[in-house]
Amino acid sequence: MSTDYPEKTCTTDRLVRHPKLVAAAIAGTKTQQRRDGIYAYPNETFELEGIPFIVTAVERQRLGDMSDADAQAEGYPSLDMYKQIILQMHANMTWDDEGLVWLHVFKRND
Repeated sequence: MSTDYPEKTCTTDRLVRHPKLVAAAIAGTKTQQRRDGIYAYPNETFELEGIPFIVTAVERQRLGDMSDADAQAEGYPSLDMYKQIILQMHANMTWDDEGLVWLHVFKRND
């Protein structure tokens, strides 16, 4: 754990939860997860359906800095689709380009 990061706001096992996104991570097409808080630190490991993963980076990111490639690394076909689904999942959320999230980057560790 690095002192450069705040304390976790949730447990690592909750980083990737939705079955479609778990499947995308296992397939290697999902390599990023954005959250409001810290769910894991760099070099921390977690499992999805018994398959090990390692967090390779955690950084603060503005929502407005996301690209289509970032949305695809999240498991979505485009940034527009990612925005649409995120806003549907979080009823009171508005998309604010200046809004900050924690970007967790990970890969399979097998």
